[in-house]
Amino acid sequence: MKKDKLRVGLIGCGGIAVQKHLPALAHQSDVAEMVAFCDKTESRAQDAAKDFGVVGAKVYTDYRALLEDKSIDVIHVLTPNVSHGPITVDALEAGKHVMCEKPMAHSSADAQRMLDAALRTGKKLTIGYQNRFREDVRALRLAVDDGYLGDVYFAKAHAVRRRAVPTWGVFPDKAQQGGGPLIDIGTHALDLTLWMMNNYQPKSVTGSVFWKMADAVEGNMFGPWDPKTFEVEDSAFGFIKMANGATIFLESSWVLNTTDAKEAATSLFGTKGGAEIKGGMGQEYKLVLNTAKYGKLIDEGFAGGGGVSYFSGTKTSPGDLEARQWLLAVRDGGEPLVKPEQALVVTRILEAIYKSQETGAPVQL
Repeated sequence: MKKDKLRVGLIGCGGIAVQKHLPALAHQSDVAEMVAFCDKTESRAQDAAKDFGVVGAKVYTDYRALLEDKSIDVIHVLTPNVSHGPITVDALEAGKHVMCEKPMAHSSADAQRMLDAALRTGKKLTIGYQNRFREDVRALRLAVDDGYLGDVYFAKAHAVRRRAVPTWGVFPDKAQQGGGPLIDIGTHALDLTLWMMNNYQPKSVTGSVFWKMADAVEGNMFGPWDPKTFEVEDSAFGFIKMANGATIFLESSWVLNTTDAKEAATSLFGTKGGAEIKGGMGQEYKLVLNTAKYGKLIDEGFAGGGGVSYFSGTKTSPGDLEARQWLLAVRDGGEPLVKPEQALVVTRILEAIYKSQETGAPVQL
């Protein structure tokens, strides 16, 4: 017999939980309720339970104790990157469906173990790539599916900030995060690009990774950081060749001397047309399609969804749409939009960029 509501437990109650998952889940109260909260810092879990949990919601500092609750249906893993793999595998083995924040894992070995556990247990697993649910991204996907671009043989994945190094949490801590902007924001841009191309067969990866700007604290959007604790790269770039010959250029940086900042954005180049998403970091996303028609080169944009006098349109956030699609897939037996097999390829490519930098040679996949 189907439960009235899915019971959700959250492991990790830090920034990404407070900013994205807790509000998004609260907006799905007809489908799910938050019944358990875990964080190594007990006060954070207590605050989350007080603000978002059901009456009597439980608080833990050890996620293994939370997983012993057999009444919990769904787990959201919202911890630093290096712990994604072990916690997700344990949750799947405990009989829970799992939403894990991006990136899937800090290593392809951990990501593979996560996928294997999902297949072995028959439980659903998805990764938090909420940018797939943006309005501009959904419009681009429809254009791609409609054949507007034709065969996409070249693409650029953009994740470049001018000065926006995150100065909170454990972002500069390599031991907990596994890397810097490549694994943090580059992962979103690469996910969007691979998904649009519908191509998950990388052949080789060449990477360049830089540690040049650790002292460039002036003008940072989030205030100065301590250069002594900045352990990760500031920029990373990858050249990815797919098995069918298509090519992707990935750019990622938290701090780059550029006036053309783009984040979670992509540019696609096809045989019939092209597409470019611009924006991010406080700028509204803008999608422009380009082709040739009537003997002229044409750029096609999309009109904004404006309101009418005395009425206003409503927009649902990508995080809310992600949460709802995921919960309904669990409840109704459907498939999550973001499949773990796809997220595994993203992790493999990111790992190969780091490895290529270390070896000075392309990595064959």
